[in-house]
Amino acid sequence: MADEMVRKAQQFINGAYGGKLGIERIPENGETGWNVMFALTRALQYELGITALSNSFGPTTLSTLQSKYPVLNGSTVPSQNFAKIIQSALYCKGYDGGDIDGTYNSRVQDSMILLKRNMGVDFAYPGSNLTPKVFKGLLNMDAYVTVNNGSSTIRSVQQWLNGSYVHRRDFFIIPCDGHHSRDVAKSMLFAVQYELGMADGTANGVFGPGTQSGLKSRTVATGDSNNFVKLFSAAMVLNQRPVSFASTFTSSLSSAVSSFQSFAKLPVTGKGDFPTWASLLVSYGDQSRRGEACDGVTLITPARAAALKAEGIKYVGRYLTNPDPTPSEDLKHKAIQPGELQTIASNGLRCYPIYQTFGRGADEFSYPQGRAAAQAAINAALDHGFKAGTRIFFAVDFDALDQDVTKNILPHFKGIQDAIADDGNRFKVGVYGPRNVCTRVAEAGHSTASFVSDMSSGFSGNFGYPLPADWAYDQIVTRWVGSGDGAIEIDNNIASGRDIGQNSFDPPRGPLPDTRLDSSVLTAMKTDVGKYMESIGFPNDGGFRSHTHETCFQTVVVEYDTVITQLAYRHKMRKALIQTSAYWEMRHLDAVDVSVDLEIIAEFNTTGNFRDSSTGICQIFGRTAVLAWNHAIRNGYAEGTIRDVTSDQDKYNIWRDCMDDEQFAISTVPLIHLWNADGAPGNTEEETPLRSMRLDYTESEIFEILRRYQGSADSEATPHAQKRMALYQIMEKYNSISRNV
Repeated sequence: MADEMVRKAQQFINGAYGGKLGIERIPENGETGWNVMFALTRALQYELGITALSNSFGPTTLSTLQSKYPVLNGSTVPSQNFAKIIQSALYCKGYDGGDIDGTYNSRVQDSMILLKRNMGVDFAYPGSNLTPKVFKGLLNMDAYVTVNNGSSTIRSVQQWLNGSYVHRRDFFIIPCDGHHSRDVAKSMLFAVQYELGMADGTANGVFGPGTQSGLKSRTVATGDSNNFVKLFSAAMVLNQRPVSFASTFTSSLSSAVSSFQSFAKLPVTGKGDFPTWASLLVSYGDQSRRGEACDGVTLITPARAAALKAEGIKYVGRYLTNPDPTPSEDLKHKAIQPGELQTIASNGLRCYPIYQTFGRGADEFSYPQGRAAAQAAINAALDHGFKAGTRIFFAVDFDALDQDVTKNILPHFKGIQDAIADDGNRFKVGVYGPRNVCTRVAEAGHSTASFVSDMSSGFSGNFGYPLPADWAYDQIVTRWVGSGDGAIEIDNNIASGRDIGQNSFDPPRGPLPDTRLDSSVLTAMKTDVGKYMESIGFPNDGGFRSHTHETCFQTVVVEYDTVITQLAYRHKMRKALIQTSAYWEMRHLDAVDVSVDLEIIAEFNTTGNFRDSSTGICQIFGRTAVLAWNHAIRNGYAEGTIRDVTSDQDKYNIWRDCMDDEQFAISTVPLIHLWNADGAPGNTEEETPLRSMRLDYTESEIFEILRRYQGSADSEATPHAQKRMALYQIMEKYNSISRNV
């Protein structure tokens, strides 16, 4: 909602500093935000005589302000514009700034008193003067009152931290909004270091050796009353434990500590000992702990299994797939290897499966990609021999911000959940990622247990968030165990017992060639494909498109099953690659496509000029068909006559074949896949060659084949391929059932 005084602040910035701040004019919309705060920060730097302006209120700005104007008030404000910056900032923070008239008037003074009280620094900085650190806090978007159902107890902790340590050199005013956060967590580390006696310049907000050593001699227990107890109770509050924020260690606090220790699988002492301090202050906690679980990318041999067991390991996390077709030496065994599960079980260990492709950015997570991930994981789990009831942990391996979780991660896991449900809930869904990701996915009902990547302590989703309530594995440190042939590097994980993996497996399914679809799977396959297509906006009745789901499925999957089976066998590719491309394109046909075809035919018959376009049930361009067939003939993939790619007649003839002859069009699909795998030679935009076509293509290679069928990487082909991956995995599910009957 627009605020007229914020609008006046924006007008002041544009009028006084237009063209001087190194930024474009800010919108005069009456809405506060970072763009306004950044502009005010630059305006302050300009008034201070700083030439290298930036959005950051950093050390240069702070030190310059401290040296020139350590105290700002009605007598010391150097100019009207300087005062207007202060007044504008107050309005943008929700305080009264007067009339933005360039005076440090009584209304500004009253607001300054209130602002400092809300910050908790009113005793540190009494009166109505504006000091540099308060100015720094004024020029950001931090709130100093509870917002969004913030906790009043957490706010008390925040205010106490500000008031107690704001005079220390590297401590800056933190928000007092009632929510734990990265800044609050770091301020706690500074506070602990200050209480340990570290000097400015030594204290750094990092949980390093000095801090750990100091805390090992600072155990607090029932009856103690000091600032360490206050910090410990603050840490409990910030970790959402039901305690009071106080400086005395009561029996009630001891009881709550015992409960937390039991929850986090720490020694239950009821005291604020080092392992408990560590778990409250940083996500990974005490890294000297020995966990009962591990995960890794290394093959588990009998010698390594024995070493793990000797270390007290019970549960081993291994990856279902390796998305990299040409992995480095240290990642060549990232995926479970043949015979490995039996080795794990034979040595008294249990295995929990992890599914991860790359997952390094928000754009790799969406509803259709979640559907694809789930079905790929199901197929891989069955290939390896995991039985029904196994929980698969799906990875989110990047620093997902809260908005990423809302926009990308939650829809992705809804896709996973839906695909698992459509498969009959044979497998359970786990989430592997930072604390905030795990918590929010669980609260949305999309997972049943969490594998927490707490080792990534710098992730914003770990810094300032409590251990998820449903945690099963807590990843805290990488270390080596064993020696000689048994030496292995693992991620050491604490186990809660919520998930215990599996120690009995079905025989693995090998990479057999495809066969004709077993008649018993057709009904379920049609239902699954239809459900998925409906979930991404393709109604089964076809909607405005030319063909219904029934027609496309019956044509591509049923009627041409024998043809596609023979083509897949001949070209050493999965049937699902052919089925997916053909079905997808047929589902997209509409009246416009038919109209364009008729226009092209009429134009060619009239002028002899061929205007290329995609055609037929597989939507193939004439030029693409010529290039793919020529490549196939030259490489022995197919037999036929080489056509002239520069000839309109040759391109038109094959284009008509693709339009008029469904079998010819379907037979062309695998040749286009082979051509694309070899780098699309002769195309205007050639691609990087992949490995030669094979039955064990990785998911990244399959994605590339599906994407290249439609277009270049920077076109709409990429998001379409993300959707087609889920369709491919559904097709592959039923083909794998049929070939393993």
